[in-house]
Amino acid sequence: MSKSTDERGRIYLPKDVRERFGDQYRIVELPSHVALFPVDEDPLEGLRAAVGDAFEGTEDADLKADAREAIAREVREETDGRSQDDEE
Repeated sequence: MSKSTDERGRIYLPKDVRERFGDQYRIVELPSHVALFPVDEDPLEGLRAAVGDAFEGTEDADLKADAREAIAREVREETDGRSQDDEE
C-alpha cells in the first residue's frame, strides 16, 4: 500500500486498516525507512498476548516499575554518552 502526505504532512489510513489495527500508532524511525506499529488500548494486555505466559504471575505494577527503570537507565546512558562526546 502506498500513501502520500497532504500539505500538512498527514497520512490517512484506510478504514479497513484502522478497523484491523486501531487508531493509535507508534512511529519508529529506522536507518532506511519509517515504520508504524499499532499501540494497544491496554499496552500491558497487548504485551501479555504477545509473549504468552512469560510474565505469568507478575503484577502490572511490577512490570510498569521495571519498564520505568529500564527507560531511566537508557536515558542516563544516552546522556552520559553525549556528555563524553561533548568533552572530546
